[in-house]
Amino acid sequence: MGFKCGIVGLPNVGKSTLFNALTETQAAQAANYPFCTIEPNIGNVAVPDDRLDKLAAIAGSQKIIPTQLAFVDIAGLVRGASKGEGLGNQFLGNIREVDAIVHVLRCFEDDDIQHVENKVDPVADAETVETELLLADLESLEKRVPAFQKKATGGDKEAKAAASVLGQALDLLRAGKPARLTEPKDIEEERILKQAQLLTVKPVLYVCNVEEAHAATGNAHSAAVFARAEAEGAQAVIVSAAIESELVAMEPDERMLFLEEMGLHETGLARVIRAGYELLHLLTFFTVGPKEARAWTVHTGATAPEAAGEIHSDFQKGFIRAETIAFADYVALGGEAKAREAGKLRAEGKGYVVQDGDVMHFLHS
Repeated sequence: MGFKCGIVGLPNVGKSTLFNALTETQAAQAANYPFCTIEPNIGNVAVPDDRLDKLAAIAGSQKIIPTQLAFVDIAGLVRGASKGEGLGNQFLGNIREVDAIVHVLRCFEDDDIQHVENKVDPVADAETVETELLLADLESLEKRVPAFQKKATGGDKEAKAAASVLGQALDLLRAGKPARLTEPKDIEEERILKQAQLLTVKPVLYVCNVEEAHAATGNAHSAAVFARAEAEGAQAVIVSAAIESELVAMEPDERMLFLEEMGLHETGLARVIRAGYELLHLLTFFTVGPKEARAWTVHTGATAPEAAGEIHSDFQKGFIRAETIAFADYVALGGEAKAREAGKLRAEGKGYVVQDGDVMHFLHS
């Protein structure tokens, strides 16, 4: 299962610099002018998880394969994008393809870097982007909802469900609120809302791009963003794209020393990944053996057969049972054999809901 986080923001806020640092590539050109990113660049990032290293050490695994999250660097948006200004149509089209929005906000002062609005105000920047997404969704639903309402009067059940959930979303948008606040009544309405591909349904993570001196504590700009995030039920993290760029060229030992000197305990990547996981309601399970130790990603609430399907679709179709050991038990007891002896290896059926950190082995026909 692939998950994509679209990195968005106004021009010159540090999007492409952050993308380059996060993916440890120079795939996106970072330059001091608008629209330096024309086509969306995609970078797959290994999700840092020290649990995987511990499991591999115990099992003597020859290979370690972390799970991954994809970041998509999308061209900068400007005011009027919903009407096609700048690269508006392309921006909106690209953002429909991602699972979550990572909204980079400029929270640093620098006279050498032009701001498209000629002022540093991250909350206003967030409102500019949100407004353009709202307007695009509003235009879309104002065309579609009346058609569903008309069909619903004729007794069409699916149209009735669509008119209900999308009508609710339209009311929110007209009130200046994102469609993610819509509350579907049932699974059918959830499906319809998802298929509508509304931009403001997607969960948002605000990334406050600060200067190096404020990487550990943040500043007044980032504090304002955190207040906004809390008010709307979103998430926010503090990152210094400048620091992340420096870390790319360092060896692991150098990185840790540099982070300590800056008063940081982890990289910006780790913070963004963890927040992204929470945002998308994801969890990690592991498969461990002498050949490889591997991490896999599923949605919170996934069943054992669904987890098996992440490895291979045939595993899900022919699922018999899952032999499962909690991560803590696997480590404390020193591996699968001793966990089995201690009665900590469980045989779980089709209804088992996977827990974060489960070490699993699937039996299938």
